[in-house]
Amino acid sequence: MPINRIKHKKIFPLLVLIFLSSIWGSSFILIKKGLLSFTPIQVAGLRIFFASIVLLPISIKFIKSNFKLHWKQFVFLGLISNLIPAFLIAVAQTKINSSLAGMLNSLTPITTMIIGAIFFKTKFNAKLSLGLLTGLVGTIVLSFVSSNGNFGSFNFYVLFVIAITILYGFSGNIIKDFVKDVNPLVIVPLELLAMMPIAIIVLLSSNIFHQIEIQKDAWFSLSAIFILAAGSSSFAGIIYIKLVDKTTAVFASASTYLIPVVAIMWGLIDNEALFPLHFLGVGLIIIGVLLVNKFR
Repeated sequence: MPINRIKHKKIFPLLVLIFLSSIWGSSFILIKKGLLSFTPIQVAGLRIFFASIVLLPISIKFIKSNFKLHWKQFVFLGLISNLIPAFLIAVAQTKINSSLAGMLNSLTPITTMIIGAIFFKTKFNAKLSLGLLTGLVGTIVLSFVSSNGNFGSFNFYVLFVIAITILYGFSGNIIKDFVKDVNPLVIVPLELLAMMPIAIIVLLSSNIFHQIEIQKDAWFSLSAIFILAAGSSSFAGIIYIKLVDKTTAVFASASTYLIPVVAIMWGLIDNEALFPLHFLGVGLIIIGVLLVNKFR
């Protein structure tokens, strides 16, 4: 195989990883803007509804050939990859800023490794413990940073983001096996199609149309949520699954190296308060992720 082709095979996944990081790193500031006018459950419902609409042409094309046979898997993946995380992150960001949410999200490769080792027979060795422990210390640091930048009481809402990384750890490992039976390009569209009825019920029961009428910035928030849905939940999700198919679940989840960088950038632009302890915590998590990937 020519050397330039080998380099291309190595560089292209990395470029895709950077692209995904840019999209997902921007999702936290978009959620923040969505919450200006809507409740967390409405933000989550709108996100899933818009994302399912964007990918509806693909869903319709493959619903007969794929959904009927694997509908249980699509429903389960839709819940743990999309619906539940969308709700949890919206709730979390009512009490933590967008940049901190992005920092905590960088824990995903570590939780992916832990879930893989416990439930999916992923290889695990003693050296990996160093990376896991380092990432855990970083998470603890971020969990106790107070509003003045010093150590304070534990922020309960951090647990919502940690729960999301655990769900992503499960979905990443499940998808790696699932793509053996299903075209990876149809997984996200059909996941979202399975979640669409739930999203519609949630939105109608939350009186969403009245909320749009009474909120001054409703259309601005709707625009932010639509961009979030079209980018982060729709097309980025398809690219991510394709990346899992071509590499590994841990490599694909390593997009979280750059997600906190993008989230921090947007946080600074939006005048969010960031302190040295924040950078210490996210630095430890990223070092932990690097160690996990090194000793795999």
